[in-house]
This record gives sequence, C-alpha cells and structure tokens, in this order.
Amino acid sequence: MLEMKVPSPGESITEVEIAQWLVEDGDYVEKDQAIAEVDSDKATLELPAEASGIITFKAEEGDAVAVGAVVCLIDTDAKAPTGKESVETFEKADDEKEEKKTAPEVSDRQAKTEEKAASIDKKTYASGTPSPAAKKILDEKGVDAQSVSGSGRDGRITKHDAENATPSMGSPGTGDRGSYRTKLSMLRRKVAERLVEAKNTTAMLTTFNEVDMGPIFELRKQYKETFKEKHGVGLGFMSFFTLAVVRALEMYPSVNSMIDGKEMLTFDYKDISIAVSGPKGLMVPVMRNVENLSFRGVEAEVKRLAIRARDGQITVDEMTGGTFTISNGGVFGSMLSTPIINPPQSGILGMHNIVERPVVKDGAIVIAPIMFVALSYDHRIIDGKESVGFLVAVKEALESPVALLMGGDVKKALEL
Repeated sequence: MLEMKVPSPGESITEVEIAQWLVEDGDYVEKDQAIAEVDSDKATLELPAEASGIITFKAEEGDAVAVGAVVCLIDTDAKAPTGKESVETFEKADDEKEEKKTAPEVSDRQAKTEEKAASIDKKTYASGTPSPAAKKILDEKGVDAQSVSGSGRDGRITKHDAENATPSMGSPGTGDRGSYRTKLSMLRRKVAERLVEAKNTTAMLTTFNEVDMGPIFELRKQYKETFKEKHGVGLGFMSFFTLAVVRALEMYPSVNSMIDGKEMLTFDYKDISIAVSGPKGLMVPVMRNVENLSFRGVEAEVKRLAIRARDGQITVDEMTGGTFTISNGGVFGSMLSTPIINPPQSGILGMHNIVERPVVKDGAIVIAPIMFVALSYDHRIIDGKESVGFLVAVKEALESPVALLMGGDVKKALEL
C-alpha cells in the first residue's frame, strides 16, 4: 500500500486545498495519471499518481491539507480490471438501480396525478381567483394575483381588475429567482486578500493619459509578417509597452521600488509581471530581467507564459517576485480602469482598448487610434511629479518608437 503525500508546490507554502478529485474513490489509476487538482495560494497544480493501483481517498474536495500529509492510498497489489468486466459490472449495477427505481416512481407519479385531479375537481372560483382572461393579463404584467383585489362575484378578479393592476416593486416577478453557492478556491481567496490588503495598506492613486497608437500601427503593418516568419511569434503591443516601461523605470527608479519596513528597496533589474487570464482566474507570471530582452525576446516570453497559464502548467516560482506589473484589460474591451497595485510592488500600468477618436494635430482635427493608459501607484514613495513623469515617458516612447525604443534602426531592433 503506497501512501501519497502532498508535495511542496513552492517555498513558503505550508498547505494546499483539494480543489477537485479527477478520479472516483476506489478507481484503478495508472502511474503518472492526474488524480487531483490542488490549489495553493499562488497556483493550481495537478497531482499525478505515483504508482498504479486502486485509490482510496484520505481527504475530501475542499479540505485544506498540510504539505507532507497523506491525501490518498494506492493499493499497488491490485490488478487492473479488464474493459469487458468493468462494462458488464457497471451495466448490471445500472440495471439493478433502474429496476429498484421504476416501481416506486410509477406508483408515486400515479398517486400525485390522482391527488392533483381530485384537487381540480374541488376547485372553485373563490375570492381572489382570476378569470382566465384576467390570469393571462396578470401573467403578462408579472403581477401576483394575491396582490389584486377582485371586484367580481364572490371577490373574483375580473379582466378589468387585471388591466388596472400595477406590479409592486417589492413583489417578485415571474422569472427565475434561484441562486446557488460555490466555494471560493484557495487561489481566489488569496487574490481577494491581496486586493483588500493593497487597498488598505497603500496610499494608492491613479493618473491617466492617452497614447496615439498610429506609429505602432504603421510599424506592425509593415513588419509583422516578416517578424513572424523570422521568429515564429507575432509582433504585438506587449513588446512595445514592456520596453517603454523599462525605459521609464530607468528614468524614474522610485516606481521600480517597494517599501520594506522603514526603508525603500529599489531594484536595478526590471522583473515585469504580466496579468494573464487562466482557467482558474487571473494569474500574474513574471518576465525576468526584461532590460536585457529585445522585441523578439519579450514576445516569445509573453507567449510562453500565456500558454503555460492557459494550460494550467504555470509554477509558483514563475509567479513569484516582480518589480512592476502591466495589465492589459483592452483585450476584453475595457475603455478605462483604475488597476489595483500588486503588492508589495508600488506601480501597475493598465492598458485599454484602442478606439479611433478625433484628435487635434497641427491645428487640424484628424482621426487617430487612441488608447487610454492608467498608472496606479503607491503615493507613500512615489510623488505626483514622478508618477506623471513616468506615464508621460511611456507615452513618448510609444508615440516615437523608432527613435526612443529602436535606436533609429527598425530592422536591427526587430532582428530582421
């Protein structure tokens, strides 16, 4: 009998939560087969079977289990059932269940039908009962018949009563009013805690600006096909924004800092966190030493991390650290937002959708692709002058990418 214990998903993590068992208790599992999904406060990971055999659960879905604790037993001496035997066993069990259910269900259904018929026979149009025409009008209005006073014989609700009835704002309508509860995953609960922590422990402000994306549109239109053929990745907006952020962080190092007790810790390197949507919610993997990456390097790393997040393969180490965050809500259609700082970082840049808007250039009104950008920052260590200057530096780099991000040589910068 093999005892399977919870492996450590990463440093500083002491417990996980059984998010979902992917097999049934008593099933025969193969070695390396994924048997469960476990949530930590940073990621969701799959738990593979360490051996083949029949599995016995020692923890239920939703249980918090300490790292190193036993979550299941695997009987390695058990033999794998043949496909034919398994099918016959299940079919026999299903047949027995169906036979047991059929007779009581038929008798119960018959009894209910007789009871309903008896109640219909005894029904009379007493006070508060609508006529067929009145009932139709009340249903269309969504008005409860009990809330209407009838003026007909014996208090019956007439068509005239229904036409003059008005729905009460406090009365439930005729639509579905059901609800259900689902338990938040450990990852979602941790995200919630961190968001509240950011709001409660930082002096967070947001400054806004707009960027004319026309120059980047022209570059992508001219070089994106050649770039993709050469490097196997697309030339997206993230590489421009990431390298613009790196340049701005060089100019305003306090934005690349964080508070550590009574000190301000400033980083020489730029580890940029990027917010991506995964199957379990928002994840924030980190690109390391982005100051050393080219356009191709950034696009390749963004693609790699996004695929790993989408496939649930992202590790805790890949989401640990980060000195600044970029969030792209524009992919979901967001026009403008105030992103929340990812603690203990001190700044986050929000990208939004690109919309053609009328702008003034050289005294004339022209149409240009405009993106609104937002910088949320911790005012405890970043002053207004620095925050605004940082965002203006990002705007300048994006509106003059050839001169400020490519050193004047587009083909060299794109490695074409």
